[in-house]
Amino acid sequence: MTGRTQLLPSDVYDYVRSITREPAVLAELRAATAKVPHNVMQIGADQGALMALLVRLIGAKRCLELGTYTGYSALAVALALPSDGKVITCDTSAEWTAVGVPFWRKAGVSDLIELKLGPALETLDELLGAGGAYSFDFAFIDADKPNYAAYYERLLTLVRRGGLIAVDNTLALAGAPVMTQSSTNAKAMVAFNELVRKDERVEQAMLTVGEGLTLLRVR
Repeated sequence: MTGRTQLLPSDVYDYVRSITREPAVLAELRAATAKVPHNVMQIGADQGALMALLVRLIGAKRCLELGTYTGYSALAVALALPSDGKVITCDTSAEWTAVGVPFWRKAGVSDLIELKLGPALETLDELLGAGGAYSFDFAFIDADKPNYAAYYERLLTLVRRGGLIAVDNTLALAGAPVMTQSSTNAKAMVAFNELVRKDERVEQAMLTVGEGLTLLRVR
């Protein structure tokens, strides 16, 4: 996965990968994902380790994920949860998400992961309608880029005060910086970055991890 990002020199990123602890079951899922179309979408082991650490640091029990792909990030988060924790992860592809399910079982955390197939906005609205406001500790956005702002607004109502929202691809898409691209997705990311920069409802830090990971603490 060396080519996933150009934010770091390849030798530096290779070194980061070489010293990052990656549980065996996550490494196995990474290998399985390498055979799947668009496998560059999978987050790196370093980002998975960071997200797991953040979940532990804030004592998260209830987590939301928008964009499952083959389930690597959902598994990384689930492995960091207590036995009564829960990850609700949203995607529209039954084919890609099916890749990860056996590894969730192998890791012994399949009971902690609830997969919701369908448009994520509909799932978020369902959670809000079912009384889920301010009931989540952590959320991760890594889905269709034009909807990032809409996801964010709903998450501000679903994630508790002091909770954390992590947002992927805020610096790069397909290895190239978003501010150098003219695609719809890149423009959406630039607009999202400006939105959260000005939003006093959150504290914000942009990290050069993976293709850019922005952390937002809900005030």
